[in-house]
Amino acid sequence: MTAQTYLSYHPSPKKPDVALPAGACDAHCHVFGPAARFPFAPERTYTPVDAPKEKLFALHRHLGFERAVIVQASCHGTDNAATLDAIAASGGRYGGIAMVSADIAESEIVELERGGIRGVRFNFVSHLGRDADLDAVRSVVEKIGPFGWHAVVHFDADRLETLAPVLRSLPVTMVIDHMGRVDAGRGLDQPAFKMLLNLLEDERFWVKVSGCERISREGPPFCDAVPFARMLVERFPDRVLWGTDWPHPNIRRHMPDDGQLVDLLAEIAPEAGHLKKLLVDNPTRLYWPEEA
Repeated sequence: MTAQTYLSYHPSPKKPDVALPAGACDAHCHVFGPAARFPFAPERTYTPVDAPKEKLFALHRHLGFERAVIVQASCHGTDNAATLDAIAASGGRYGGIAMVSADIAESEIVELERGGIRGVRFNFVSHLGRDADLDAVRSVVEKIGPFGWHAVVHFDADRLETLAPVLRSLPVTMVIDHMGRVDAGRGLDQPAFKMLLNLLEDERFWVKVSGCERISREGPPFCDAVPFARMLVERFPDRVLWGTDWPHPNIRRHMPDDGQLVDLLAEIAPEAGHLKKLLVDNPTRLYWPEEA
């Protein structure tokens, strides 16, 4: 699969109308390559365009983010070098989520933690290839538990019914990506969203109210996704996160303008207190607990 299969990130996002609170954190973004320095994994299911740390840093300055959490994506596999390089260049302002193999050694976890990693990610999304092996998930979770790390879980909405009992059995904090990738066209009463709400009644679960462009069925400015995000913010204000998802891998239509995505926050979290929790307090508590 070639890079040309997918759209490149927006070349000139608007300056957001929404003024972000001091210390705002983009809690879900990526760096890709550059491939000449950080090659993509041979087993990848997609090849993104290069999206190096310099571009990410410039975007955050433009949008008004002071902090970020870089999430390792499947195109780099378990080689977290590009993510660690970006974190190291951030001067302590960025943290990260890694992807690791089941046989990871404690010494490797220690090194990742020194590099700013605070959790691991597991994928159960069809277009990313084979699901994470559940025995491997349990093994990794057992190893990261003593470090106080959490697990980030990325799944298609139709997987939740099967995955929910497994996720509940894991003895760590869990963060669900992109509102569980529900279909905004199916409304708030759809079974998948009800299952997500039910799962979040367990206080070990957090959710990212990111990915409006992924769950929308109307296209830009993705307003049909807002009611889902807003309900999650209102019901679980202390366990929600938000991120740009830059550079938006695997987008084939409607590459979002990141400035417009930020502007959706005025509808997702219209109360100043909720916005501060979403962008500042919650990510600080999860990724920089020594400051919380």
